[in-house]
This record gives sequence, C-alpha cells and structure tokens, in this order.
Amino acid sequence: MLKNKIGREIPEHIEGIGELKPYNGVFSYKPSTRIRGRKISAVLPGENKIVPSVEEAIKKTGLKDGMTISFHHHLREGDYVLNMVMEAIDKLGIKNLTIAASSLNKVHAPLVDYIKKGVVTKLETSGIRGPLAEEISKGLMDTPIVIRSHGGRARAIEAGEVKIDVAFLGVPSTDEYGNANGHDGQSFCGSLGYAKIDAKYADKVVLITDNLVSYPNVPASIEQTDVDYIVKVDAIGDSNGIVSGATRYTKNPRELLIAKYAAAAIEASGYFKPGFSMQCGTGGASLAVARFIKQKMIDKNIKASFALGGVTGQFVEMLNEGLVGKIFDTQSFDLTAAKSVGENPNHYEIDASFYANPHNKGSVVNKLDIVILSALEIDTDFNVNVITGSDGVIRGASGGHCDTAAGAKMAIIVAPLIRGRIPTIIDKVNTVITPGETIDVVVTDRGIAVNPKRKDLEEKFKAAKLPVFSIEELKEKAEKVSGKPEPIEYGDKVVGIVEYRDGTVIDVIREVK
Repeated sequence: MLKNKIGREIPEHIEGIGELKPYNGVFSYKPSTRIRGRKISAVLPGENKIVPSVEEAIKKTGLKDGMTISFHHHLREGDYVLNMVMEAIDKLGIKNLTIAASSLNKVHAPLVDYIKKGVVTKLETSGIRGPLAEEISKGLMDTPIVIRSHGGRARAIEAGEVKIDVAFLGVPSTDEYGNANGHDGQSFCGSLGYAKIDAKYADKVVLITDNLVSYPNVPASIEQTDVDYIVKVDAIGDSNGIVSGATRYTKNPRELLIAKYAAAAIEASGYFKPGFSMQCGTGGASLAVARFIKQKMIDKNIKASFALGGVTGQFVEMLNEGLVGKIFDTQSFDLTAAKSVGENPNHYEIDASFYANPHNKGSVVNKLDIVILSALEIDTDFNVNVITGSDGVIRGASGGHCDTAAGAKMAIIVAPLIRGRIPTIIDKVNTVITPGETIDVVVTDRGIAVNPKRKDLEEKFKAAKLPVFSIEELKEKAEKVSGKPEPIEYGDKVVGIVEYRDGTVIDVIREVK
C-alpha cells in the first residue's frame, strides 16, 4: 500500500486495472501524453446510415468480446437507451464488455444481471445509484469500478486512457446523416455536453432516436462527421424522468438559513462585483443561494459575466432579465433550461472537456469566481465526500465537484450540520472526492467555517458579522446534538477506485460488510 498526499492508503496495483498513481496535489501531475483520436473510417456518397434495429447496428459496428462501449446520462432516470442496447448485446452473446458511461442511475438496475452473466465485467463512470450501486458496494464485481469526475472523464478519453470502441448515444432529434441535438422532440433533454465527447473520440458512433427529422438538422450538438449509424425507435426515454418541470424553490427553514449565510458570505467575499461568474448546484440550499444572490444583484446593479453548470431555469431567468451575460451549459436540468439552450444564442452548449478537463489549454472552470457545492460529509481537513453514504454504500456521483472546486476562486460547500441525526462534519470522510486544499468555505445552518489558508475571507466574514467558527468547533456542535457516529465496517476488497481529475488516485472504496 502507498499513502497519497492526503493520507489515504492506495494499492500499488489492482488486477484488471494495473498500476495506480497516487494523488499528490491539485496541480502536481503534469500530462506527458498526446490527444489520441479514433480510427479513420469513411461514409461514401449514397451510403445509408439508417439501420432497422439496435441489434443490426451492433453487428455493423463489429462489437466483439472484451471491447468498451459508452453511454451518456442526459436522459437521467428516464433513459431507455442503455437497457435497450444491453438487451440486444446479451441476445447476440457478446461478453466481457467494459461500460464507460458518463453516469449511471437507478433506472440502470438491469446491469446487475448482465454483470452476473459476464456480459459486463468492468464499469467506468462518474456516478452510480440505486440497486446497481448497492450490489457493487457489497462486492458484486471482480474488478473495481473506476470513478472519474466529468472533467477527468473527458481528459481520460482525450488522452486515450479510456478507448471507446462503440458509443451508443440517445438523441432527441437527428436527421438521416447524424446531425443531432437535444432540445427538439418528445424526449428533449437540452444540452448533450457529455455525449459530444463520446461522439468525437469513439471508433464507432451509433445514434438512437425517436425523432428522425429532415436534413439538415443544424445547428447540431453532434455532427454528421462523427456518426456511423442511426436507429429509429419508438421512444428513447420517459419524458417524466428526463427533465423536471419549473424550478421549485425550497421552503425548508434550515436550507433557507444556509442559503442566507452563503449569500451573505458571497457578498462579503470581494468576488461579488460587476462581471463576476458563478456556478450553483441543483439542491434546495444551492438554488436558494442563487435566488438570494439574484436579489442582491438587482439591489446593487451588479451583472454577472457568465453562469456555468448543470443549468436550471433560475439561471435562464437571470439570462433573460439581463443579470447574466452568457450561460455555459453541459447539462440542462429542467424544462426551461432544456428549451432555452436551443432558442437563445447566449445560452451556449459546451462539451465536458471545455467545461472541466484539467489537461487542455484552459477549461471554463478556470474562469469561475464562485461555485456553490453540496456535500454528504466534510472532514476537519475540509475534504469532501459526495459519493458514499453514512453506511458506506455508493449512492452519488463525483460529477464536476472536484473540477469546479479546483478552478474557482472561491469554492463554498453548503450542507446542514446534521442530516438524519448524523453529523455532516466529521473527523475523516468515508470517501474523498474533493481534496480540502480546494475548498475555501463551509456553510451550515449553525455557522460558517473558513479554510485556514483563506485568512483573507475569514477577516472579511467577521467584519460582516457573519457567524464564523473553526471547522473543529462546528464538528463539536454537531456531536453535542447527535453524538459521534460509529465507524463503518469495511472488508478488504476494493470495489471502487476514485480518480482525481488528473488521473491520480485520491481514494478507494472498499466492500461494505
């Protein structure tokens, strides 16, 4: 075992994965490889890309045992595509596949059976939830899953660490030649920011759609030059699970108090000035922070240069009202955002590399002033866990958490001090996703803690008469109410490897006893 920079024990080698590089700091790992492209192939004049079935498309791609396939998660809990493709692959008798999905949800529970049957033997993803996550946490797979951030996944694909043989991409709209977007059709989802990377780098790309439209379907999120085959099906997803309706604002007093403190901290920070930039999450407290900040912007006549995300209708409203100049959108979370990305030229769709890849020539997270992030746990070193619950079971996603925290001038964690009678601030988080050296402020309903390296912020917050405590004091406040949680019992088996955005290993997830 090796110990990385934050003291986590990392195996030197794992069967089926290879040698592991331990995390050694936020910007310590320097890339030495080059961008790796796909195999060249040509579609000649008159050739038809449309095939009659998913099964026929699989055959045409030449998919074989041991290859890597990919999917995106823009259809969220409404996704039909992954399960549809895996059923066809199973019927064809193909085995030993790696799935490199941008994220996996509860709807993908059928993968449990395909893993047991040997159809799938490896998983690489940003997040995983539901029955599949529970089974993996109990030791379902022989080879550990690999967890990457959104920026880390884009980096790994571009660097050739993840080599996608076939990408199966559900698209809400495409023409007969493969010009596709996510904002038209019955299954619209908005931005296709995570799918765009797969389309650019996979050797073969299959679009699956329920909305075939006339050529040319432009401007396009995925372009014809990246597409091999197209399959028309009855439905690629359930619209009720793809995008939610209008953004609903929290009425929870605790979340509103957290948001009030966070908004006041932003106002006092020195970053809240004309031309600032921000990203907010989609949780109740995060949305409320954006709402409070919006009012402060109106009151002080301050306009933001851009908003970034995971985008909700709240940012769209601010764009339309002239409070935000541009939106960069990798994923649209609600109906308003999903429609806006196709209608407003200032609502700009970006891919995951542009968003957060640490090894390109400048991803947009580097230009963030403020990011508001959530947490399942924070420890006294400010390390953050957003993937394993208090029982040690995988139930979340790395997402863009560590990417935005590394890039932003001020990264703020918003979380209740106690959640479900369990302290949120503890001695040592179960799983580190985001290292504490990139977290500046923790805001709870019982007070604010500032990372000791940010004395400048602490002084400003105290001058603004905000309730500032040390992280240890907040931990003690929580323990006085709920007691100290019992440590989780783990087995020796490693079930998950957590990569930091640069490809080094920041932590591992062990089997829950």
